[in-house]
Amino acid sequence: MAADVLILVGSDSDVPVVQACYDKLVDLGLSVDWHVASAHRTPDRVHKLVGDAEKAGTKVFIAGAGGAAHLAGVVAATTTRPVIGIPLAAGALGGVDSLYSTVNMPPGMPVATVSVGSWGATNAALLAAQILGVADDDLAKRMQKARKDQRDKVVAKDEGLQKQLGK
Repeated sequence: MAADVLILVGSDSDVPVVQACYDKLVDLGLSVDWHVASAHRTPDRVHKLVGDAEKAGTKVFIAGAGGAAHLAGVVAATTTRPVIGIPLAAGALGGVDSLYSTVNMPPGMPVATVSVGSWGATNAALLAAQILGVADDDLAKRMQKARKDQRDKVVAKDEGLQKQLGK
């Protein structure tokens, strides 16, 4: 059985940041496959992983990479299914280079790009779930509940603040 989502990271050093993406997807009840594969060092492996996953029925691909951050682009060149890129901080530029590399794709090779780092990892999972939720009413309901839970937490924090202020 194919995973709903395939996550690829360019290096094992990316795993701790992208863990938030994996955890959120699993939390939402999605099946996930995850591999380390480099756009530059193992391009044949990237093509094989994506091709095999697509043939098996994987619906969304997520690629996290730093530096030149070409992984999401290579994935997009290999499949016509949705690709979400997570730019990761690496080196002196703090992820800005990765952001530009991931977001600046040529026409015909779209990559949905989220913010740099762990916030982006979480948002990549949520975006993948929203894409999949278009054809899955149960998942869409889980996403609505997750949003409601977020709102409820903010309201509870405000109530706590108001109480602290004596209002």
